[in-house]
Amino acid sequence: MKISTTARVALVAFGLAQPALGSERPYRITEVRETCSNYQPLKQPLFGDTHIHTRLSMDASVQDTRNTPDDAYRFARGERIGLQPYDAEGKAIRSAKLRRPLDWTALSDHAEMLGEVRICSDETLDGYDSDICWNKRYLGPRGLGGFLIRTMVAHQRLEFCGEQGAHCRDVAKTVWQEVQDAAERAYDRSSACTFTSLIGYEWTAAVGGAFNLHRNVLFRNDQVPDYALSSVEAVSAFDLFQGLERDCSQGKPDCEAIVVPHNSNISGPGLMFETARLVSQDQANFPVDPEEARLRKRYESVIEIMQHKGDSECLLSGDTTDEACGFEKVPYDNMSGAARFDLVANQPPKRAAFVREALKKGLLLEEESGVNPLKYGFIASTDTHLGTPGLVAENDAKGQGGAGPNMAAGIPPGLPDNIEFNPGGLAVVWAEENSRDSIFSALIRRETYGTSGTRPVVRFFGGWEYPSDLCESDSFVERGYEGGVPMGGDLQRPPSETSAPRFAVLAAQDPGIPNQPGTPLQRVQIVKGWVEDGKSRERVYDVAGGENGARVDTRTCETSGGGARQLCSVWTDPDFEPHQRSFYYVRVLENPTCRWHQHLCSQAAVDCSKPETVTRGFESCCNERFPKTVQERAWTSPIWYSPDEPTKSSASAN
Repeated sequence: MKISTTARVALVAFGLAQPALGSERPYRITEVRETCSNYQPLKQPLFGDTHIHTRLSMDASVQDTRNTPDDAYRFARGERIGLQPYDAEGKAIRSAKLRRPLDWTALSDHAEMLGEVRICSDETLDGYDSDICWNKRYLGPRGLGGFLIRTMVAHQRLEFCGEQGAHCRDVAKTVWQEVQDAAERAYDRSSACTFTSLIGYEWTAAVGGAFNLHRNVLFRNDQVPDYALSSVEAVSAFDLFQGLERDCSQGKPDCEAIVVPHNSNISGPGLMFETARLVSQDQANFPVDPEEARLRKRYESVIEIMQHKGDSECLLSGDTTDEACGFEKVPYDNMSGAARFDLVANQPPKRAAFVREALKKGLLLEEESGVNPLKYGFIASTDTHLGTPGLVAENDAKGQGGAGPNMAAGIPPGLPDNIEFNPGGLAVVWAEENSRDSIFSALIRRETYGTSGTRPVVRFFGGWEYPSDLCESDSFVERGYEGGVPMGGDLQRPPSETSAPRFAVLAAQDPGIPNQPGTPLQRVQIVKGWVEDGKSRERVYDVAGGENGARVDTRTCETSGGGARQLCSVWTDPDFEPHQRSFYYVRVLENPTCRWHQHLCSQAAVDCSKPETVTRGFESCCNERFPKTVQERAWTSPIWYSPDEPTKSSASAN
């Protein structure tokens, strides 16, 4: 295919048109596979999803999810699969196909009850005929309640699991092996490197019955523990870190894991960012000891900043004043609201539960102890419970079925999900090639970003002497690496007392697909957090673009106005103080478009001024609490600055 001059210039600017190297790699090789033919030494953006549930998960029966891990991987690669509801013969009434296949995917079925779920669905296994299994099979959400309370709240096995849960653990090992086998079948080990599967699962714990502490566990390669450690055995996140240290890092050669927190927005008063030893709410203010800080920093390299149960970046209040923080907020602070259960009284979300606050808290902890255990890079994902990774387009919403009653079972007609939910986001890594070692290394060094579902391409570098005309250079990326560090990196001390850090950011709009172009960019912002006089501060700077008159006609979802295909800036922090710890991350905002529900409401010709047009299932179209438009975005991992002497970076061993 012939590439246009304009496209070629863009590829060079983003470092995507570099010649391939030989077999040498700048990261540790832990697997046997063919060398990728498309190797980019200056790295390429690979779009993925790390949060996908299939029929193996405990809540699959509630959502009537029948898709297998193999189905989920097929969907990620662009094949059509069936979706609920199902007819009397068990045939899916609706189906879906991903418009743009993903580059990589990690499944995350709940480790809790992997064995119990299989026992309750396989009549050849002891326990199938138990009352609780009958309830789970036939009572839907009501039948799941007993499972959730017994396992996730009380951390106990069911009676049919036998002494010390041996029966359920043995069955769970078999299911865990099936997860590994499906990942191996999906992984393209050829030189084409078209698709990468990472082996993973979800560790699902809650405090007070519904304050979320959930984490996904991802592994580097096929060397994984024999058992997916759940919150029954590892009651706290600290127990999980210790278990991975025992069973993976120290217990199996070449086994390496990361832990990805998600949905901090529904962790009550920010329990996700309190001590990792926490198992009850009254332990929230317990101090963090050096061993906990070490393990948390080692395993929690990235955090999920958005998924279908809401955005977790920031919350308007206090010194958080930028309007973009009003994006995709669920109106409650715990899982009870999402699941429509009544385990905990619903309260509005709390500012301390959001990632920007965690980053600032991490700076304060580092000031006190010398270690920052909350040093997160960013990704986003879906948390789909339909086995449909990457199904994130606002104008192709099928629902994700990720909490409580099956919202999709009544479709058609109506909206396919709770109005406060959204289609979810994507995880992007800057990796040399589409292989497990390269992708995992990017996650470790935090050279990652998350998007709300679209696919803009974003570069971000920090240094001390970038030239002001770097945006005009055809070697932007190469000079970015040479003169500083990329997103996720650490800035060393300034070369002089009068130096201030300079940041280079280059963003290109999502190219879209045939007949569906991507949305132009509106602006690029840099978010700064720092410590001043023992307190954390924040500020948001517009560094490129701005108000452009872009508008949406919500009746038709047609857009109008200006916008940019590409935005670039070299920005110097005007308020820099060399003695203050700080972080900087980029937020890229697209022009507004219709939100997912408004696309469907428009197609159904709903007119809220005419009650006769508001048919069954579309009542939420007229819920004024939720906007009809959305501003898609991307968030890069931060770059950190510390006035201390630089230490060996964790990225050096990736």
